[in-house]
Amino acid sequence: MIKRLSLIALILVTLSSCVSKKIYTDLEDKYANLKKENRRLTDDLESTTADKNKLANDLNSLQAAYDEAVKERDQLRSDYAASQTNLENLKASYEALEKNSSAEIAKNSKKNRELLAQLEAKEQALAAENERLQKLKKELDSRSQRVAELESVIAAKDANMRALKDAISKALTNFEGKGLTVEQRDGKVYVSMENKLLFNSGSWSVGTEGRKAVNQLGNVLAENPDIAILIEGHTDNDPYKGNAQLSGNWDLSTKRATAIVNILRENASINPENLTAAGRGEYAPIASNDTAEGKAKNRRIEVILTPKLDEISKLLNDI
Repeated sequence: MIKRLSLIALILVTLSSCVSKKIYTDLEDKYANLKKENRRLTDDLESTTADKNKLANDLNSLQAAYDEAVKERDQLRSDYAASQTNLENLKASYEALEKNSSAEIAKNSKKNRELLAQLEAKEQALAAENERLQKLKKELDSRSQRVAELESVIAAKDANMRALKDAISKALTNFEGKGLTVEQRDGKVYVSMENKLLFNSGSWSVGTEGRKAVNQLGNVLAENPDIAILIEGHTDNDPYKGNAQLSGNWDLSTKRATAIVNILRENASINPENLTAAGRGEYAPIASNDTAEGKAKNRRIEVILTPKLDEISKLLNDI
């Protein structure tokens, strides 16, 4: 059996060495373009989260301004009531003084006119303040509605990602305990497959069991066309000593990621525009490379599923 496996591995290596430099260069160019697109999507997500936080801060500021305006209006009402009381007192004084002298009557009449002018000015100020409060409240309600819509969209996308994670977990149940994990964090779904499930040492050819797992994952992804799919290849820090056609671990990790992409592309229902292959080499470990167990965990393929943010971006542009 070992001799047979060695013979198959030798044949695969011989076949892979026949790939032309043009095909390899095309793959490298496509990888660079897809990597830029992945970076743009990541930046869009971070920008969307920052915009949401800014909008929440603006809403709090607007609420504080509204509360201050209500306080000022209440003060104006209080001043208006006090002025009315003063007016009544002056009217009473006017009636008493009217009997004593025309000079006093003239004096009180002037005070009354001044007080009436003050009351009119306060009434106008109160009316203007009420109008400003109405406009402020209308703007506050509008902002609150937009924030609610944005939060609803984000919540829906989170729910969709949870459903996607559950569907993937269910589809890949048979591979539990074989180096495959599925988890959701930061609004994304991460499917991690250790190399022992996918590749032989130093090879980027996917084995039968690994191909079966990737195909079952592809069946779930085909039903979710609005998901961006990033396939990352990772290695441990042992220097690569295999095929001389490769320059090292980074090159190997890229070829392994591309191999997974090619299997997914066999599913005609998966949009190739949603796929990105990336090699991370040894530079994104999840465990220590000081132990054999840690090295095994670091040798992996990660499939990172990200919701598309077109709807959220449109909402932000409308605010």
